[in-house]
Amino acid sequence: DINFKINRGEFISIVGPSGSGKSTLLNIIGGLDKPTSGEVIINGLNILSLNESEIAQMRNNLIGFIFQSFNLINRTSVQKNIEIPAIIMGMNKNLRHYRSQKLLELLGIKDKTEYKPMDLSGGQQQRVAIARALINDPTIILADEPTGNLDTKTGEEVFGLLKMLTNKYKKTIIMVTHNQELAVETDRTIFIRDGKIEKELIN
Repeated sequence: DINFKINRGEFISIVGPSGSGKSTLLNIIGGLDKPTSGEVIINGLNILSLNESEIAQMRNNLIGFIFQSFNLINRTSVQKNIEIPAIIMGMNKNLRHYRSQKLLELLGIKDKTEYKPMDLSGGQQQRVAIARALINDPTIILADEPTGNLDTKTGEEVFGLLKMLTNKYKKTIIMVTHNQELAVETDRTIFIRDGKIEKELIN
């Protein structure tokens, strides 16, 4: 059983051994998986009471996802990759372009707009993935091992960008990580083992 509350603008890290349930927990919060019992309440709404289309709409409006493997589409440009969630949401073209350009600038990759993801470094690809997660201006960002495929220096740079999103833009971030050095830099660390909370630390 897992029971915890996350405040708006808080940066939480979830740590635990492989198979402990970290990614499953993230998927449940994001509405990708359903638990066998319990509640998942976001902005006062129990998302388990929603149907599939309502969950999809909630996910697209409120939640941005960042993955270890980037999950970018290599056959299309960086800008088009970033705009995919906005297209799904029905955002008009001018606003999509404006937002994607602002995000590219914020994340320091504006010169990569027309590149294909395969032509970028790992750190640059993860910046594109962060921009894609932010395009719909979500309240919550779920990051599953966002530095897992990056070298130490690049991982620290990407982590610094995530911290900036909470400090400057008050985004709520829930990050699964194996990196305890990064975990202690978040506001709170939740340690999970065998599907249960082992302990919590305020950092």
